[in-house]
Amino acid sequence: MTSRTSPTGIGWNFDNTYFDLPEAFYSTMTPNAVPSPEIKLFNANLARELGLNESELQTPEGIDVLAGNRMPEGAAAIAQAYAGHQFGTLNMLGDGRALLVGEQLAPDAKRYDLQLKGSGPTPYSRGGDGRAVLGPMIREYIVSEAMHGLGIPTSRSLAVLSTGESIRRVTSLEGGILARVASSHLRFGTFQYASFGRPKEELEQLVDYAWNRHFQEAEEGEIRSLSMFRELMERHASLVAKWQAVGFIHGVMNTDNMTISGETIDYGPCAFMDSYDPATVFSSIDTQGRYAYGNQPQITGWNLARLIESLLPLLHENQEQALEIAKGEMVRFAPLYEAYWLEEMRKKIGLFNEEESDMELIAELLSGMKAFGADFTNTFRALTLQENTEPWQSSGEFQAWQARWQARLDRQEQTEAQAVELMRQSNPAIIPRNHQVEHALEAAVNDGDYSVVNALNAALADPFAYSEQQLAYVMPDDKEHTYQTLCGT
Repeated sequence: MTSRTSPTGIGWNFDNTYFDLPEAFYSTMTPNAVPSPEIKLFNANLARELGLNESELQTPEGIDVLAGNRMPEGAAAIAQAYAGHQFGTLNMLGDGRALLVGEQLAPDAKRYDLQLKGSGPTPYSRGGDGRAVLGPMIREYIVSEAMHGLGIPTSRSLAVLSTGESIRRVTSLEGGILARVASSHLRFGTFQYASFGRPKEELEQLVDYAWNRHFQEAEEGEIRSLSMFRELMERHASLVAKWQAVGFIHGVMNTDNMTISGETIDYGPCAFMDSYDPATVFSSIDTQGRYAYGNQPQITGWNLARLIESLLPLLHENQEQALEIAKGEMVRFAPLYEAYWLEEMRKKIGLFNEEESDMELIAELLSGMKAFGADFTNTFRALTLQENTEPWQSSGEFQAWQARWQARLDRQEQTEAQAVELMRQSNPAIIPRNHQVEHALEAAVNDGDYSVVNALNAALADPFAYSEQQLAYVMPDDKEHTYQTLCGT
């Protein structure tokens, strides 16, 4: 049975500001207990950052909290309501299999949501049981922590637990819960929900809440909703540029999977690209390639347009003038994204300053990589190490590009050593290769062997180390063209 008794000594320091919003934005919940929870993966570093005692958190009392069997003092379990465009179609949604336990106030004075993913049914569950299976929870742990190591804003994973339950999907699978941490779980879809038949006052309250939580340091103009939108447009232009720079493919960029904070969230069918091809898509449900690698910037702009549409009532009393304001903001996105992307790509080839020809130089490199099916990560790794280890580097096309690149490097003030150091800081030696992630999942789920997951996580913790340990994770998969990810739970 669920208890309100709190374990002592763990370090919980909860607040619950989400209750400041109208009740329409959430449903209070009594957690759904699981029979025999067991920690399978635990993030001790993150626990310490949150101000939690890592040893106490792994006791039976702490495990009960991470499994949703026990609510600690100060917690207030809720499921959040939101809407979202899913593959272009607007739906009313909400946390159908997740529970927000509370907002942990960490020693660094920052506020972090603690959410239990796979915790059981809620009023927003759409015909499902609200539970998750173990494999996808381990997958999100691996990839989200890898993204953190890459320096990309992201939700993080505190722990993965098995539940002692058998979850029926196509077959019976072991149940799992992910204890997820994020700056918040406010989504583009939260604002779409607020604008969908809700009073204008509630939308205003949501904007004020989001501003106070995420944008207090931003410059505030006369219209707070517009100031908020401008800031989060900057964050998402930067975020997706960072995705593109490491070959990350989110896989399900619905508006309910985009955060107001600018963090990557919801690692369902995500994957990393090996051979460079903008058309790369891995998700089994993305049959039209809507969320392919090369489409991610465009989709980000589309999602931002849906977000500012939800803010129209706050931009101007006159609808036509509100639309003109929105259009004026949206035309900024493409050049804004391009500037962030160019900044990332310049660093990847060791450029400190800007020249007009840089776009052409980068485009030529990418065009050659696509033509030869070159590995994205390993091409930049080879450039960084000044090695000719990639097959296509022996081609005449690459050697001609390399001569132009060298001439460009010679025109900047920084030394070659400085350029190489910039590249080492910008080009990861390794990424979570899809076949390596699958191998780790199979060992853990099928054999109960977590040594493969732990070794992979250790290597990915500092992907810029260029260590001998990482050499085992460098090679791509020769079967990548047949690889598919599932948006499974």
